[in-house]
Amino acid sequence: MEKFTVLTGVAAPLPMINVDTDMIIPKQFLKTIKRTGLGKNLFDEMRYTHDGKEVADFVLNKPAYRSAKVLVAGANFGCGSSREHAPWAIADFGIRCVIAPSFADIFFNNCFKNGILPIKLPTEQVEALLKQAENGANATFTVDLENQVITAPDGSKTAFEVDSFRKHCLLNGLDDIGLTLQKNAKIEAFEAARKQSAPWL
Repeated sequence: MEKFTVLTGVAAPLPMINVDTDMIIPKQFLKTIKRTGLGKNLFDEMRYTHDGKEVADFVLNKPAYRSAKVLVAGANFGCGSSREHAPWAIADFGIRCVIAPSFADIFFNNCFKNGILPIKLPTEQVEALLKQAENGANATFTVDLENQVITAPDGSKTAFEVDSFRKHCLLNGLDDIGLTLQKNAKIEAFEAARKQSAPWL
């Protein structure tokens, strides 16, 4: 998993509440078990018409936000089904941080497992960041995970909280497999000893 240390990039405003996982990645794209290739279908039903043409006024179709790395959204982001394809699609698009007043629990946990930093902030702080994100190509945010600070385009800084263990995992690029592999020497030693003590297994 790619490390998350300091992220600098354009923030896209999505001032919608209750954005569910079917809106993030519709059910017809859940056939794959690959984490790549889903970015083009992120928010598919809002980004495209029924005949596949781009909806010009959807935020991620606007030139200034096509390479957004941060998403600022409304409350209860990621509600609905528990599909892990939702953070896969967000990450594959290039977004590494989602800022919202609240998240659905399963989506929130899945973000950390896929290298995305979900940041919970009070509604009034999110609304202030949404206004800054409306500056188009000038809406460049810096998210410093080590110091737990968001720097907005106007230079204002917003502190955020994050669980220390999850912070450690993101800073070091450790998903569940990476955490397990950190104990590889102990695992191999156990397996070798087990073969000696119980060779019939």
